[in-house]
Amino acid sequence: MKNGTTNVLIVGVGGQGVLLASEMLCEVAKVLGLDTKKSEVHGMSQRGGVVTSHVRFGKKVYSPLIAEGEADVILGFEIAEALRWVHYLRPGGTIIVNEQKIIPPITTTGKFSYPEKVEETIQKRVPKTTIIDAYSIALKLGNARLVNTILLGVLSNAIDLEEEKWLQVIERMAPKGTGEINKKAFIEGRAIK
Repeated sequence: MKNGTTNVLIVGVGGQGVLLASEMLCEVAKVLGLDTKKSEVHGMSQRGGVVTSHVRFGKKVYSPLIAEGEADVILGFEIAEALRWVHYLRPGGTIIVNEQKIIPPITTTGKFSYPEKVEETIQKRVPKTTIIDAYSIALKLGNARLVNTILLGVLSNAIDLEEEKWLQVIERMAPKGTGEINKKAFIEGRAIK
């Protein structure tokens, strides 16, 4: 954390809940009295395109954008996207990534191929890597859309924000009627060390 500011880059594919996860992270930091800035790129998010969100919080934050080489944590909802953004991670930073692979339709044209050995490449480049199968955990909990709160639970171990505040924010911001299952998903993620 540079100058008391925490930088979290959240990356994934449209429809995975990247934007809601970044909103929840910002809200937890705000509830704790921290200055928070966020910037997001939606791309073709409704069509499975790239979605990124820069989240910065601390005593005083002047810009919403994380410079290359300054992210404390990259939270990847899709593994190839995490690899694609690894140059944003600071030396000694952490990557938390869902092992899920979402193969873009463009690969059928033969002009693009999905990268091979993504897990090994990430682990080689970043010693502090946590790769989890959040999608399978979400399915066991009964809802594939819980991947984002599971990943937030894992993230909560890497940054210093109170668990109680996370649970309050999740209860309030989760889609109507899903507060309890989202809190359970967060706790499942938090149990992963």
